[in-house]
Order: sequence, then C-alpha cells, then structure tokens
Amino acid sequence: MDKKYLIKQLKDLSDGLKLGISEEAIEKAISFSRFRVYSKGEVIARTGDKTTAAGIVINGVIRSYYVDRDGNDITQYFAPEGSWCIDSGMVGFAEMQANWEAIEDTTVMLFDVKDMKALIYSEEQLKNVWIMALESGMRYKIYRENGFLVENATERYVEFRKRYPELARRVPLRYIATYLGITPESLSRIRSALKEGENMN
Repeated sequence: MDKKYLIKQLKDLSDGLKLGISEEAIEKAISFSRFRVYSKGEVIARTGDKTTAAGIVINGVIRSYYVDRDGNDITQYFAPEGSWCIDSGMVGFAEMQANWEAIEDTTVMLFDVKDMKALIYSEEQLKNVWIMALESGMRYKIYRENGFLVENATERYVEFRKRYPELARRVPLRYIATYLGITPESLSRIRSALKEGENMN
C-alpha cells in the first residue's frame, strides 16, 4: 500500500475517533507495521497463540470469541474500524486469551507488541491515547458485567442496538445472540416482539 495513503487513512481514522494522533506518530507506527487483508470468516488468531503481535482494525469488523467446554461458540467482543484486535499481548498476556475471526473482509495493521509499546511510552500524546484506550476497556468491561447482572435478554439487546447501532446492522444475528448470552432463536423472538410493540405505538 502507498505510504501517503496509509498515513491519510490512519489520520482520518484518528480524527474520526477524536484521538488527535499526529501524522508524525502515525508515520513512526507505519514504519514497523505491516498491513494484511483477512477474508470474511478467516480466523486471525486462536486461544493459546503467542502474543508477540497485535493489531488495529483499519476497515471491516473482527470478533473475539471463545469456545466453552460444551463446544459453544461465545462472542466476547466486536472490533470495528479503529479498534485494537488480537491485543492480549498489549495488556501483558503471553498467550492469546480468545479466538479472533474476520466478520467482513477486513484490513488490519499488524505490529510487534514490543515496538508499539516502545513507541507509546516514548510519546506523551500516545501515552494519553493509550490511557484513554485502557479506560475505555474498563468501561466496556463494567458495561458487559452489569448487563448480565441486572438486565434481561431483551434489555441487553436494546442496549446493544443503542450503543452500537452500526454493529447491529453489520454483524450477523447469530453472533449478536452469542454476545448477548442467548440462542439465535431467542434473539429472533425478541426482535419480533420489539417490532410488534413498535407497530402498536
């Protein structure tokens, strides 16, 4: 890919997310990164893989998922444009804590974890962005836990649509169902009931 195009694409992504990362910092990150396009349905990383590399989604959507002891596929997280992915190493894990799969044809900026951390710690601006990312991750974790503790399945689905309207349109319903902790059949019934309620108003 053309370097100027990549810098512009990443700068636009940064500005769209209101991160304010400078072109200079982006250029440094590009210098030790590679870019790969994953096909829809392609598994990018698996639980137990080494975590020397991590990535940022440039376009497309990736999901993080695990398989429980009964063989159930459970979605943990969706990573759209601008999100970290395959990032267990960025928070100190030696092995990948989940599987990662492309939901759409997806371009990922891949980099060595050590190189990215060295860059983050050398730039005050990037340190602040990293702190914002960690805080966002904590808020997300609390939101997820609260949802399972105090909301029923319908409330979790309504909240998901409200928080992530674009993902609600782009992600297959079977993955949204496992993210919400319900079966696809249950989600179908919830969606039908909500539509019926809307039609009555």
